[in-house]
Amino acid sequence: MDFGLRRIGLAISDPSGTLARPWKTLGAGETPQASASVVAAVVADLRADAETDSEVADVVVGVPTRLNGEETDQTRAAREFARSLHVATGLRVHLQDERLTSHEADLLLAQRERDWRRRKEKLDAAAAAIILQDYLDQRARMTEEPDPGC
Repeated sequence: MDFGLRRIGLAISDPSGTLARPWKTLGAGETPQASASVVAAVVADLRADAETDSEVADVVVGVPTRLNGEETDQTRAAREFARSLHVATGLRVHLQDERLTSHEADLLLAQRERDWRRRKEKLDAAAAAIILQDYLDQRARMTEEPDPGC
């Protein structure tokens, strides 16, 4: 998830947990806790939908930091959102560095969509997909067997 004070971008992975894709963008609540309630309702609907193959096992929330790794004004709000989401859903919530993901998402979207208004509609979900893909790639690297030739 790409948490923001106005919008929250959501992404989902394939059943194997290998590939992330943008899903949707939601309006944020007045507080991080209210935003967590909004997202928890969407997650509950997804889990209850018998027509999808979606098993929601974990949640990944992007945490904004400065390029040097220091926290920003948004960092505390994102952490509070993540804590509240864990309480609301009972799911494990993983925090993932989201440095430059919105910029990267905008660059990728600009290759296909010249109109910035249309890009803006898709930006948060695209950034969420990048955050999730970074998490999935990092998790895959951690579980890989070391090369016997090393």
